[in-house]
Amino acid sequence: MASIALEHISKIHPNGQVALQNLDLAVADGELLVLVGPSGSGKSTVLRLIAGLDAPTSGRILIDGKDVTAVPPQRRDLAMVFQSYALYPHKSVRDNLAFGLKVRRTNPAEIRARVERVAAVLGIGPLLDRKPAQLSGGQRQRVALGRAIVREPAAFLLDEPLSNLDPVLRVDMRTELGLLHRSLGATMVHVTHDQEEAMTLGTRVGVLRDGRLEQQGAPLDLFERPASVFVATFFGSPAMNIWPCQSARTASGTRWVCPGLALDLQSIGISTSGEDRVVLGVRPHDLTLAPPGDADGVGRVEVLEPLGATTVVHVRLDGASERAARVVVPGHAPVALDDNVGIRIRRDRVHLFDERTGLAVRPS
Repeated sequence: MASIALEHISKIHPNGQVALQNLDLAVADGELLVLVGPSGSGKSTVLRLIAGLDAPTSGRILIDGKDVTAVPPQRRDLAMVFQSYALYPHKSVRDNLAFGLKVRRTNPAEIRARVERVAAVLGIGPLLDRKPAQLSGGQRQRVALGRAIVREPAAFLLDEPLSNLDPVLRVDMRTELGLLHRSLGATMVHVTHDQEEAMTLGTRVGVLRDGRLEQQGAPLDLFERPASVFVATFFGSPAMNIWPCQSARTASGTRWVCPGLALDLQSIGISTSGEDRVVLGVRPHDLTLAPPGDADGVGRVEVLEPLGATTVVHVRLDGASERAARVVVPGHAPVALDDNVGIRIRRDRVHLFDERTGLAVRPS
């Protein structure tokens, strides 16, 4: 396997569109790095640059410490798995798996051994004589992965390989892909727009936004310590609750006013180091329902979303113009539509962001 590094990479398309801006990224040997972000954030561009399918406008790409920026794709020893599977429809599964090895003029006996070994690992041995049209979506995806694995490349580049699968099969394939990474010890860069996929698959996750790396780290670090409002609201389902707050002078001094909340940030030990407008963030799991007389906010139940093990309760807070607060409660919610309820916030689980920059404000 191999390490991969991008140094000061920028990519500007001929029409002037900036795809990547001064990106630095390192992937350790044997690591599974997941790049996540909305459409147009630059995820697939990163993969294409690593693979050599596109050239950067500036910067260097290194594989195992060697500069490959000008090296053609076929000499980089990388395998890419696409969203569309990209299988040869007229070839059998066996021939699809063997194709790359035949191009390399690998010994036929070695080709046969590798194909059968990989087919056994992926559970597609009985399918070797079928054509792609005779396979399900999950089976085709296994063949696409197998075609990459059989080559024994230095690293794998996975471009949203699960996005064409139905939700149930996607979860199953996600698990299989994680087990496959552990068994191969392979270097993988996996691109997705699905935050659940990123959280469950990656040994490390990088969040891209507008061609920049917004934050990178272990999945739970990004969830528990988001560096910006963007990262905070991108990870987690339901999304984090957000309230704009601003400082207000009172007879007893300066306090923070968050519309819809009777909550003084200073009273729970938060100082904002001089900012006069901040954003308060609280995850739905860190809110609880409470009697209106003993609550941080009061409102009306607007929507109930029963999910089996939990229910998401949407509470339209009095005095808040933003969207309803989302509260996750276990099991069946003890409230009904249009009930007046209160919400309470876990004091130790709040997040604070500068409204102007969107960046996290660390409590002092």
